[in-house]
Order: sequence, then structure tokens, then C-alpha cells
Amino acid sequence: MADEPDATAVFRAARDLLLATSDDHDAACAAFEWPLLERFNWALDWFDVIARDNDRTALWIVAEDGTEGRWSFAELARRSDRLANHLRAHGVRRGDRVLLMLGNRVELWETLLAALKLGAVVIPATTLLGTADLVDRVTRGRVRHVVTSEPAKFADVPGGYTRIVVGDPVPGWVDHAAAADAPDLFVPDGETRADDTVLLYFTSGTTARPKLVEHTHASYPVGHLSTMYWIGLEPGDVHLNVSSPGWAKHAWSNVFAPWNAEATVFVVDYARFDAERLLAEIDRCGITSFCAPPTVWRMLIQADLGTVRTPPRKVVGAGEPLNPEVIERVGRAWGVTIRDGFGQTETTVQIANTPGLPVKPGSMGRPVPGYPVVLLDPVTGEPAREGEICLDLSRRPLGLMVGYHGDEERTAEVMRAGHYHTGDVGSVDDDGYITYVGRTDDVFKASDYRISPFELESVLLEHEAVAEAAVVPAPDPVRSAVPKAFVVLARGFAADAGTAFAILRHAREHLAPYQRVRRLEFAELPKTVSGKIRRVDLRGRPTGGPGEFREEDFPDLRG
Repeated sequence: MADEPDATAVFRAARDLLLATSDDHDAACAAFEWPLLERFNWALDWFDVIARDNDRTALWIVAEDGTEGRWSFAELARRSDRLANHLRAHGVRRGDRVLLMLGNRVELWETLLAALKLGAVVIPATTLLGTADLVDRVTRGRVRHVVTSEPAKFADVPGGYTRIVVGDPVPGWVDHAAAADAPDLFVPDGETRADDTVLLYFTSGTTARPKLVEHTHASYPVGHLSTMYWIGLEPGDVHLNVSSPGWAKHAWSNVFAPWNAEATVFVVDYARFDAERLLAEIDRCGITSFCAPPTVWRMLIQADLGTVRTPPRKVVGAGEPLNPEVIERVGRAWGVTIRDGFGQTETTVQIANTPGLPVKPGSMGRPVPGYPVVLLDPVTGEPAREGEICLDLSRRPLGLMVGYHGDEERTAEVMRAGHYHTGDVGSVDDDGYITYVGRTDDVFKASDYRISPFELESVLLEHEAVAEAAVVPAPDPVRSAVPKAFVVLARGFAADAGTAFAILRHAREHLAPYQRVRRLEFAELPKTVSGKIRRVDLRGRPTGGPGEFREEDFPDLRG
């Protein structure tokens, strides 16, 4: 548009190219280049520009009690302007760290926009955090301000930070709602550099304490053009993403990717997940695009997918690789194929089954436009057919983090030898499709064969008794290690020898001999607060207890 600032026009051109090539992956990869931006503030230079006189719905939230609210692009721009003035009046300055801990309510989105406009740095936090986690975030994040609807959780969190409460007023806390009386006109105090820090994310910590991932006004807001392309979002889409606030995926698909596309963000808010309720809202509200983690997809296929009369035409899965059984069941019910994608808190989407690619069962797809993905042998560092998924830093993708804030040693480790190392292993075929193998610290050897836990878990999940599964190595005097499965049962199945036999027999029939699951234990799976399985905890559990079943316990399975 002729009256747009230069930075906006450059961003729009990159976005429009991806929209125009959404059905042609090769053309997109050949033509796309990350926009070169020296000064860019996504909230001011993109959101406010598309919000001008725009009464289309930007945010649509359905609450647990069935009430709902809708806010247009124009309204959110106005609300965030007033809030930015309100926050500035209470001391929020450019570069200040703001801990944002809110659930799925409109104040979350308007606070994020307001903070970006001010040039503040946002530290998103889930409402599930306890005191120790909050102390860690406030201390390591050098937090100057806290915005939350749960002030009681900060009673024992020391610090001289400004306290801002959403909801009922609290003595000693700044009232967030008073922003309604702030001036309408917001004037930034200066320019925002594209490489200024905008987000600090604490990772979920599957093997160690959370790392602090640093992103800029370019790396996440602009970098999520790749996420928009993977999902296939377009102007006018109504996009539902099942993700909790505080985690990177919420920013991926509940903020940047849909609003980059000028789509509507749709949220179903609930205290406890309800598959039937979610399907009913998808049907009632005409959802066109849907993203959910594998755990949610597995719950949905246990409900009646057929209740959705007009299913979304764009469905994707993220967080962990999807198992073939889930993809097949959804395909039968909805006539669409769930498209997997791979990314991290440290990046935007790197590899995906994009709308223009034929889907190969079990594959994550191909590198998305702008991401120079290579697989490197973990020992030699040379390109390999199976190896660690890495990014070539000589063609550094815009969506890659700056590094781990305050940890130069860890940053240097993952950025070593001219590549960013994801810590994930994949294999590539002749067509460039990459299949997920596992985390580098989860893959193990049994009888000198490499074992991918994900492959074994995928087979186990095909059995009707298995709701969730995690495979780890268990010590064995003959093979050094054998695969052991920890299993969460589906409803209606008993944790007894009969069920164990049925699952082990299923594994024997569908896995190669060297992959065979030889031990099984029914147990709840330890998870991070974001829901990722902590296999490191399972590997540390003692074996041979009374709740463990072994192949040798069942004569029909021997051999």
C-alpha cells in the first residue's frame, strides 16, 4: 500500500509472496527471502497498520461458561494504545522486562501489543507456575514489572518490581483496568531496532533447568512468516490453536502467525480439556484452521469427530511428532490430512508438510522457505542421511533466536562449527523429506542397533488400550539395553497381565525383532509444566519391580 512505512511495505511483500505460493513449495523456496529490516516494531509497523479502520474480528474468545467476546483489529489497536500509555505512566520503559502471566483473556493480547509498542521485553509465564519457578524467572529475567490475574502467587516472590493486577483491584497493585481512562493517542518514545530484544522465553526443561531463549522484534514476529506458511493461513481464516499462554506455541499460533496473515485468532477457554466441547465449538463457530499437539489429537479421536459437520480444511500438529494412527483416523473422519511441523522455542517452524506438498506418512515434510536445514553426523559433523537436524548459519534464518540469554557457553555450544544444533535427530529421503527419529539424548542402542523411541511409541499407540506411551532403555545383561515402555492406559482397560500381554504381542507383531518392546510398566508419565514427557526421569527409575511385565513372563512371546 502506497501510504505504508517502508518497513511495513518490505514485510508485506515477503508475506504476500508466501501467500501467493502457498500451494507451490518449490516456488516459495526459490523466491522467498527474509525481509531486510533495520528498524521494525511489529505492533506499530504491522498490527496498527492492518488495524486501521478494520472492524474484522481479530480475537474471538469463548469462555468456559459459554459466554464469548469478539474484538476487532481496530479495537485491539485502540485498547493497546491506551494500555501502553497507562503502563508508561506507571514506569514501564523501553528495555524493561515485563513478566506476563495471564490466561486466555483479552488482556493478554492487549498487554503483549502494548509492551511491544513501548519497546519493553516480555517474559511470558504460564499460570501453572509455583513460587520457586516465579522466583527463578523474576531473578534470572531481571523482571521490572509483573502483569498477572493471580497476585497471590507473588506474595512470596521478592523483588522491587511494579505489580499490575488484571481483575479485581488489590491494595498495593496497579489496576490494569484503569487503562480505559488513559489517553487514546500513543506516541512512541523513539524507533525500535529490528534486532532489539522483544521476548525472553523460559524453555520447558525436559532434561535440565529451563534455558532463557532470547528473541528480537524480527526473529519471532517476522520469523513466524514460516509458521503462517506451514499452516496455510490466509486473510479471513478463523484459526483455533490449542496451546496454553506462557509457552512459545501460544505466541506462534495465537498471535504472530494468524495476525501476520490477517486471520482471526479463536480461543476456547476451559479449566479442564473437554474433547466433546472443543468439537462442538469447532462445528458451531466455523473454524477453518486448527492446530493441536499430539496429546489433544489423541483425545479427539477417542471422541466423535463426525459431530463436526464442516471440518476445518487446514489441520496441523505440533509440539511432538504425530503418530500415523492419529493421522489416519482424522483423515477418515474429516477427509483432511494432519500436516506435521517441526520447530522449537528457539526458532519458528523449520520443517513442515506445507499445503503444497504431498504428505508422506510419518514424515515431518521438507524445510520451509528461508530455513537452510542440514542433517549432520553427530560424530564427524559431516552431512548424513540420518543425523542431527541443524541450521546452516552462513544462511542464518531470521526465525532463529539470538541465543540463550546470559549463557554464552551454552549459546556457543549450540551454535558451534557454523551450525545451529537443534538436539533432534532426523533422517532424510531422496525427495528431501525429513522423518523425525528422536532427541539426541533419547535415542539409544540395543544389541548395537539404534533405537528411536518415537518409532516404537507410534506402534504402541496403535493399540486400543494405549492412551500414551514413552519408551526408554532398560539395562539388560545380554543386550546391554532393551526397550522398555511406560504406558498410560485408555479408559476401560485394566493394568493387569492380560493387558500387558496384549500390548507386548501387538508390539512383537508390528516391530522388527531388534526394536521389540521387551518390558512394560503401567504408570503416569512425568512431564514438564508444558506437557512434554521427561524421558530422563523414566530412564532413572529402577527396573524389575512388581509392576513391571517382561516378555519372558509370557511363554507365548518367547523367541
